[in-house]
Amino acid sequence: MDIELVVFDMAGTTVAEGGAVYRCLRDTCAAYGVPVTDADIRPVKGLDKRDALRTLVTASSRRDELLPQLEGIHHDFVARMLAFYRTDPSVDEVPGTGATFRRLRRHGVKIALDTGFSREIAQTLIDRLGWERDHLIDASVASDEVERGRPHPFMIHALMGRLGVVEAARVAKIGDAPADLFEGRNAGCGMVVGVTRGSSTREQLASCPHDYLIDTVVELPPLLLC
Repeated sequence: MDIELVVFDMAGTTVAEGGAVYRCLRDTCAAYGVPVTDADIRPVKGLDKRDALRTLVTASSRRDELLPQLEGIHHDFVARMLAFYRTDPSVDEVPGTGATFRRLRRHGVKIALDTGFSREIAQTLIDRLGWERDHLIDASVASDEVERGRPHPFMIHALMGRLGVVEAARVAKIGDAPADLFEGRNAGCGMVVGVTRGSSTREQLASCPHDYLIDTVVELPPLLLC
């Protein structure tokens, strides 16, 4: 069945930012006295960042003190992310992302973004990279704009509604975290693709639902347009 819509993740999949999102999560937690390791971060990759912070705080010895402060903790994280994404010179698209978007669009495939970020963070990235300005994407959705973020299917279903795609089997989901792949499967996507040069390794994604594992988004068009 032909794919009408591809839903791409942002940080790590289409946006090269050196793992800043997880660095900011660790820095925010540290500011509130919650030490976080890479092993602690791994299960929350790709999740709505409020959910990620809630999980990390809940696992700490300060959970009872800090859970009532969760909104403020999330605000601290957002401020750190915005400062980085607005000013750091390292922020750019993953090489070949724009060309991938263009190639798919030339073949009539709709391009959308979904993310575990809030709209404010997502829009900062979209504006900085010029993807809306240059008409490279058809729609985007952030996790704070739906009932629940990943791994729930609501962001993908919202994009389908906006873009007039009726059958989930005609949607491909691509991302670099387990939550992306479970989101795609939960939404009933016809193709679920993991990216192994983002925040997760091939080994970490291999046990998650997927149809293909690829190194970067540049390898996606041949899978869809063959």
